[in-house]
Amino acid sequence: MRVLGRRLLFYVVTAWAAITLNFILPRLMPGNPAQDLINRQAGKLSPAAIRAIQVLFGQPHTSILSQYFTYWHNVVTFNFGVSYSYYPTPVIQVIRQSIFWTLVLIGLCTIIGFVVGTLLGTVVGWRRGSWRDALVPITTFLSSLPYFWFALMVILVFAVSLRWFPSSGGYGIGFQIGFNWPFISSAIYYGTLPALTIVVASVGGWLLGMRNMMITTLNEDYVLLAEAKGLPALRVMFTYAGRNAVLPSVAGFAMSLGFVVGGAIVTEIVFNYPGIGTVLFQAAEGQDYPLLEAIFLTITIAVLIANLLADLAYVVLDPRTRES
Repeated sequence: MRVLGRRLLFYVVTAWAAITLNFILPRLMPGNPAQDLINRQAGKLSPAAIRAIQVLFGQPHTSILSQYFTYWHNVVTFNFGVSYSYYPTPVIQVIRQSIFWTLVLIGLCTIIGFVVGTLLGTVVGWRRGSWRDALVPITTFLSSLPYFWFALMVILVFAVSLRWFPSSGGYGIGFQIGFNWPFISSAIYYGTLPALTIVVASVGGWLLGMRNMMITTLNEDYVLLAEAKGLPALRVMFTYAGRNAVLPSVAGFAMSLGFVVGGAIVTEIVFNYPGIGTVLFQAAEGQDYPLLEAIFLTITIAVLIANLLADLAYVVLDPRTRES
């Protein structure tokens, strides 16, 4: 419990530092998006309207310290202002609309890729030297390909040539977004191709890491003792060897889950998928500081929570951490 307490304190301090940096960095960047909007409306805005736009976009003529405390109040109340790129839509609404698509697609694909890669790595490491080792160079090759090129080739083959799947979009035209089967089936159909692309490209890394750890773990005394006792092979493979070999992968998986909320920018852009990665790209292009701040803050908090969950998983999987 003391270990978890120290880790929790570390995450609290890290969250404070990340939020503070999230406040400072955009204000150090060149450019003034609010002024750009005002310039586009040159001659059409009164001084009062210009002042209102500056305040609305979070650029009041107050001290930096006052803005910092206001920013913290906005963070606590989830009031991130109005998006420049999607004006006059509030930032929180833009994130709420896009993050669902990302969590469903990227989140599920990350979990599936981790589970499939870890299971394959466990089996390949357990049966090292067999024909199963051929999976390592194949999956590693697929993972090493430039992702944008791999995604374009997938679109060329399955969407353009074979026409099995659509090449872009999140759902078909004419469907009303909601929990109804026509929309859900259309979303699944449109999401299948990017999902397969993400899973295929990510399996190799998990497989290679788990295989190498399995080979190392199989030489440990407790695994040799379990085999000497005549325990079933599956029990030794998963309970003794696999349970300890997976520990390094847990941290990487936690980081992957944390970055899920940021979306797979390349994936979403190539497939024109309506996720938060596409929104982040558009916000960067349009110097949409409020939206960028909110997305970066969301990613930061998600990574911290994911790492905290990884620490909890370590405590469950590795009894030695409970002794501290």
